[in-house]
Amino acid sequence: MKKLRLNKRNAGILAAAFAVLLLVMFLPGKRQDGGKSPSPGRVKGINRELTNEMSTFPELEGLDKAMQRFMQRWYIKGMQLSVMRNDSLLYSKGYGWADKEKDLPMGPGNILRVASVSKLITAAGIMKLCEQGRLSLGDKVFGATGILNDEVFTQAIKDKNYFKITVEDLLRHEAGLSARRGDPLFTTRDLMHIYHLKEAPDSRKLVEIAVQRRLAYVPSTSHEYSNLGYLLLSMIIEKAGGKAYEEWMQENVLKPSGCDDMHIAYNYYKERYPNESRYHMQDNDPKVPEYNNSGDSVARCYGGNNIRGLYGAGAWVASSAELARFVASIDGKSGVPDILSKRSVHMMTEHSDAHKFSLGWNSTDPDQGWIRTGSLSGTNALIHYFPDGECWILITNTHAWKGPKFARYLRQLVRECRTGWSAKLPRQNLFETK
Repeated sequence: MKKLRLNKRNAGILAAAFAVLLLVMFLPGKRQDGGKSPSPGRVKGINRELTNEMSTFPELEGLDKAMQRFMQRWYIKGMQLSVMRNDSLLYSKGYGWADKEKDLPMGPGNILRVASVSKLITAAGIMKLCEQGRLSLGDKVFGATGILNDEVFTQAIKDKNYFKITVEDLLRHEAGLSARRGDPLFTTRDLMHIYHLKEAPDSRKLVEIAVQRRLAYVPSTSHEYSNLGYLLLSMIIEKAGGKAYEEWMQENVLKPSGCDDMHIAYNYYKERYPNESRYHMQDNDPKVPEYNNSGDSVARCYGGNNIRGLYGAGAWVASSAELARFVASIDGKSGVPDILSKRSVHMMTEHSDAHKFSLGWNSTDPDQGWIRTGSLSGTNALIHYFPDGECWILITNTHAWKGPKFARYLRQLVRECRTGWSAKLPRQNLFETK
């Protein structure tokens, strides 16, 4: 009996010790923004390691002031900048506020919506599936022999030119899809009225509705930017990969790239990720009807559109530092191991003419470099990868009245800052902070 009582006592001691250990492990720690750390299980990798202090140097005070002046000019609440050179992250810093209402300054580890920069991520996923032998760029999308050969789509199609669309047509915005009658990804309220829907259409319903329209042109004969095309690519990844889009991309593209904290966004502030920035409209921007016809009026950036429903067309959230890591993994340089073959990288960055979209990139002009932009209510993003191997990445958490045209001003800011401070950037590699 004495031995039995001793075992029980020891078990109790062990249990108490284990409970204390768990408590210590999950006590909130300090972040670079001065607030408490989010759940350790949700913020991973480089976003947990980086601080603003790592990119604070006296010789770069002019760069900090240039960023602050730009934010004041455009009434931007918060902004991130990362600079990479030859696959080494030299600089990563947050400016302004990640969440002013909660007194949380922007740090390099906060994540933000990156809008159409998501298309570059999706394109990399398509190229990975091609390398795995599950896809070909010449594969047809619709019809009996197509990837999305669902009967509901085939029966809804009236224009037989849909059966000519290939995967590459979607990647290059040459599929004949048009937003001239409204972008189906941003007109869910109208579609609910027209088709008497009680709920906002999901991706399958959106496609079923969209393919009833005639194409604007025969596939591969012209081009027109299309969010719907990249939603279709997201569905193709699900079909060929055998998993949900986000899960497959994280397992096969993002985590192998060293990106542990990139996710598909949610629609509302209360659903945000632990280290996600708050988004802002301009102060006099009116509220708008909620995207699902609830009858409520909401801030345009929080419920005005179904952001989560954009999937690979525009729904990823990321930090500028992890975006830099992702770009380093698809740039053909040896500093960070690439997740794609040299052939795939060449196909994505090959430049033919100024009127043809590259695969995932907006443009890949050899003289200007590789450019990818993104714009949504509440955010703007820019990746500019220069021919000399230097890459500047900017993300904002505030809407600009210029909309997609605001990318021009971000590019101008990058050119000015690169001219003034590129030579003064520190000799460090923040990818090696772990």
